[in-house]
Amino acid sequence: MTPNAASPSSGPSGPSRRSFLASTAVATAAVAGGMPLLAACGGSDSGEREGTTSGKAADKLLPAFVASTVANPDLPSKNGSASGYTGKVDLAALKTSVPEKLGTGAPFKIMSPFWGSPPKAGCAYYTALDAAVGTKITWQNQDGNTYGQKLGAVLASRSIPDMVVVPSWELVGKISNAVTAKFMDLGPYLAGDKVKKYPNLAAIPSDAWRMGIFGGALRGIPMPAATANWIAPLYRKDVFDEKGYAVPKSADEFMSWAKEATSSKAKVWACDGNLTWSAWSFFGVRGSGPIGWDTGSDGKLTYRIEQPEYLEALEWVRKVFDAGLVHPDDKARTGDAGQRFTSGQILVWNTNIADWYGKVSEQAQSNPSFKIDAMDLFGADGGNPTLYASSPATIWSMIRKGASKTTIENALAAANFAAAPYGTKERMLVDYGVEGTHYTVKDGVPVKNDLGNSEVINAWVMLAAPAAYYAHPDFPEVARKQVEWQQRMGAFMKKTSTFGMNIVEPTRYANLSSQFEQLEIDYVRGHKKLSDVQAAISTWKSSGGDKLRDWYKELIDKNGSGN
Repeated sequence: MTPNAASPSSGPSGPSRRSFLASTAVATAAVAGGMPLLAACGGSDSGEREGTTSGKAADKLLPAFVASTVANPDLPSKNGSASGYTGKVDLAALKTSVPEKLGTGAPFKIMSPFWGSPPKAGCAYYTALDAAVGTKITWQNQDGNTYGQKLGAVLASRSIPDMVVVPSWELVGKISNAVTAKFMDLGPYLAGDKVKKYPNLAAIPSDAWRMGIFGGALRGIPMPAATANWIAPLYRKDVFDEKGYAVPKSADEFMSWAKEATSSKAKVWACDGNLTWSAWSFFGVRGSGPIGWDTGSDGKLTYRIEQPEYLEALEWVRKVFDAGLVHPDDKARTGDAGQRFTSGQILVWNTNIADWYGKVSEQAQSNPSFKIDAMDLFGADGGNPTLYASSPATIWSMIRKGASKTTIENALAAANFAAAPYGTKERMLVDYGVEGTHYTVKDGVPVKNDLGNSEVINAWVMLAAPAAYYAHPDFPEVARKQVEWQQRMGAFMKKTSTFGMNIVEPTRYANLSSQFEQLEIDYVRGHKKLSDVQAAISTWKSSGGDKLRDWYKELIDKNGSGN
């Protein structure tokens, strides 16, 4: 079965905006000013709050946790990793986690990011899921690479789909302001024992649910994620083995290898243009998670752009670009880096680790010698890396305010089905589709056919998910390596002061950091100078960054540190 991960296994051409580096807080309130507040009145929609809901106040808002006991993993979660299943599933003995249809067949619309070409309405996969769940969903799939633009436009309009998938990396500016204002409190349907009507949602870990609290109310149904979850430098192991390349273990070694491996004449370049995402890990940028704030050993609270490691990472990536070691299409930000990786035009692809399985599965028939591995993240100087825990959830599905009770119940029925655990009939249908239509069984292992690979991708899996796991019966070693990579890297993981908090900033700071993503992109590609980045940091401080630091300090003092 396919993995539960922070982004779909088919993946975009590069990491989606801010999927692990959100440069502003996870959400911002629609009311400006004021002191950080502990949102103590759980479940209220009477007004927005800024600050964070933590401790006992948050516990009152959460669904009761009832763990699933359907299947025990071969590789239990360790050091914040996902769990792993490497054995074959007895397909004839799959259990049922949704014994009766909870949907009523009433139609509703879902908007979600999608990477690749979405299947047509009424396709066999969508039809089968609707029939099983009792739903009638119209999917409004949007290009995942430009999802923020569409999401912003929709939330600013008067016509919002019944259910909307909201990734944390898009929660900036006006989008973040809209979350509390436009999406409903799910507490009356899910808080406490109410969730037991939806047992798969009840089995979602509480830490993940806690990240779904926005403005003092439970608004987001989470897709849980491993906290030992970083952009991984996937590399072409088959090419490395053939050429005798050693896997780099420092920034200097990476640069030397990249120069050796790159040959524009042979149309081979070292890596894609998203190397910056891995550089944050190589150089140990504190707080490079979705919020970006952390208290250092010196006791000073800093934002990620203020740290010397931030500029060091950017300058190193700039050198890689300047040396011509990045594919020119990646430099121009055109085309599909994943396709360049499989065709051998780039040898390192910095992407979500879930893409490992997607590419191995995709290439299995046409390119049987194709092999991928993930470089261990290293310290820039060749020592151990210093890594920071990712959020327990970074993607949510939300239901618009004003939705009818029937729509709400059907949306929750869909989410409950999508969150089915490994080893169930529901998980099998979500991940593989219909036997004989989307996959066949060979030696006890389900194998997708062409229709399965084109229809059964990143749609239903975006609505909700069980606790993070990897399981690929067709490629069990991929699942093992994914989990083991997370476990190895997780040994070097620390939690920041804001770990596990869904923090709502005052609106006056909503766009304070929004320019840095584009500035980073432009700087490493040679379109901006280092002085431009330094000036932006200075402007950030004087335009509100220092005041925002004071706000965060008070919030942490009041609510406690996440580490």
